[in-house]
Amino acid sequence: YYATCTAYNGSDILPKLIETDDFKKFRITLLKGSCAKNKGMALFPEKVNGRYAMISRHDNENLFIVHSDDIYTWENPKLLVTPKETWELTQIGNCGSPIKTDHGWLLLTHGVGAVRRYCMGAILLDLVNPSRVIGTLRTPLICPEEGGRNGYVPNVIYSCGALIHQDRLIIPYAVSDTSSKIFAVNHDELIGSMDRV
Repeated sequence: YYATCTAYNGSDILPKLIETDDFKKFRITLLKGSCAKNKGMALFPEKVNGRYAMISRHDNENLFIVHSDDIYTWENPKLLVTPKETWELTQIGNCGSPIKTDHGWLLLTHGVGAVRRYCMGAILLDLVNPSRVIGTLRTPLICPEEGGRNGYVPNVIYSCGALIHQDRLIIPYAVSDTSSKIFAVNHDELIGSMDRV
């Protein structure tokens, strides 16, 4: 089993790979390659066309897809999306690993807009060729609410992943690094509300 995490030693941010066979012992390895920097590296839950696939935001602004044969070295990124909407104009990042659906790979995103306001959105990637975006939300899925914008990191909501249970997409998310909430939406309706690209 594999997972990624963002390691911080007080001065540097580095993406690392967590490996386990039994969930009792874990190996943590520094990832390598030109895309193995900054935050926001998230593995696809299965190999795509025989290779490991990862979402990356190594340039701190845009989302990329990267492939690897050995899971440790990540090179040759392909640009997926750039910030386009006002609510994501400063940067766009991922909120965890893509989720496989019958419609495509559902990827939750976060966008940073004016006054460092974080909102969550979503894009849909082609199942066979996930370097192709086939759907996108033009408006945010979740934004900071009144009364929930103040805290340790104001005006921020953020999720590290979601899951599909029956017909619902369940998204746990943090509010201003102070509290947590859960958002649920019918995943077919969410995907149906996306603009096709």
